[in-house]
Amino acid sequence: MERTTISYDKLYGYMANMLEKGMKYPHASAEITAKVLVEADARGHASHGVARIKMYFDEVNDRQNHPEALAEIVHETPISLVVEGNSAPGFPTSKLAVDKTIEKAEAMGTCMTAVRNSCHFGMAGYWAEQMADRGLIGWAFTNTLRAGIPLFGRERLLGTNPICVAIPVGRKPHFMLDMATTTVALGKIEVAARRSGVMPVGWAVDENGKDTTDAVEVAEINRFDRSPYGGQLYLGGATETLGGHKGYGLGMLVELLTAGLSMGTATYETYRETCGICHYFQATRMDLFGDPKQIREHVAGIVDRIKNSPKAEGQERIYIHGEKEFERREKSMKEGIWLDPATWLRLDDYADRFGIEHIVP
Repeated sequence: MERTTISYDKLYGYMANMLEKGMKYPHASAEITAKVLVEADARGHASHGVARIKMYFDEVNDRQNHPEALAEIVHETPISLVVEGNSAPGFPTSKLAVDKTIEKAEAMGTCMTAVRNSCHFGMAGYWAEQMADRGLIGWAFTNTLRAGIPLFGRERLLGTNPICVAIPVGRKPHFMLDMATTTVALGKIEVAARRSGVMPVGWAVDENGKDTTDAVEVAEINRFDRSPYGGQLYLGGATETLGGHKGYGLGMLVELLTAGLSMGTATYETYRETCGICHYFQATRMDLFGDPKQIREHVAGIVDRIKNSPKAEGQERIYIHGEKEFERREKSMKEGIWLDPATWLRLDDYADRFGIEHIVP
C-alpha cells in the first residue's frame, strides 16, 4: 500500500517513541518535540516537520545537543527572564521559557525572555500561538545556524532568523505572522533538495555571488568544512533597489534580541561545539491597552476590512497571516497528515537505525 497520509495521533506517538527510544530523549522532552514537529506537518510546513529527525540525530550524535540536560533560569525580574539552555533540546527549553513567560505576563502584564545555549526549537509559530491562546500578544524569535549573507557582503554570518508575532482577534485563527527574514527558510531549501534538487532563483547565491538553483548544494551550506562564502539572501535580495537592506535589518534585529540580550552565541559561532542557539520570547496582556474584548473586536474589524477588500484580477481570496496554516491543520485532522515520499523513506531509515518498526498508516 502506498503511504501518503497518516493520522495526527499516530504520527505523534510514533515520533515521540522514536525520540525516546532511538535518541534517548527523556519522556517529556520527546513528547513536546514530537508535538511541535507534527504540528508543523499538519499545517503544511514540511520544512519544520518530522523530517527534522535527521537534524536532531546529527546534533545528538555530534554531542551538540544533550538530551539529558535541563534548562535553568539564571536571571529574573518581575517582567523578564534569562534562560540558560545548557545545550538541552530546544523544545523542552522553549516550553520552560514560554510557560514561565506566560505566567509572568498574566501576573504582571508583560514578560520578556531571552534564552541562550539552546537548540533548534522548530516552528516559531507554535510558541507564539501558545501565548495567543491565553489571550496574550505573543512573540517568538530565534537565531539559527549560519545561512544568510549580510547585504553587500559575501560571508555567511547571520541566520534565517525568523520572526513570529501572534495577536488574538477573539476567534481562531489568530493573526499570526511567522516568517524567515531571509527570502525563504533554510528548511524550504532542504525540502526542495529532498524532493527535486532544484529551487527557484532568488533564494540563494553561490560562493561567487551568482544566482543558483542547486538546492542540494545550498542545503549543506551550514557545514564548517565548506567555504564560508555564498548562502541565502535576505528579503529584498542582494541590492537596496527592492529593499534588501530591510530584510537584512530584520535579520540583525533578531540576532541582537536573541544572542545579544541573552549574552549568548551569535549565529556565526553556532553549531561548533554545541548548538548554541538563542531565542527571544515576549508575552503581553491586551488589557494594558484598554478593555481586551473591545480591542479584540476592533482588531478583528481591521482584519476583516482588509480580508474582504476588492481582489486583484484572477484572485479569489485575500489571506490573513495564519489562515492558510489553520485551514490546512483542520484538513489534516480530518483527512490525515500528508507526507512526501522522501519523508516516509527518511522515517524508515531512522526506524531501522533505532530498531523500531516502520510506521504504517
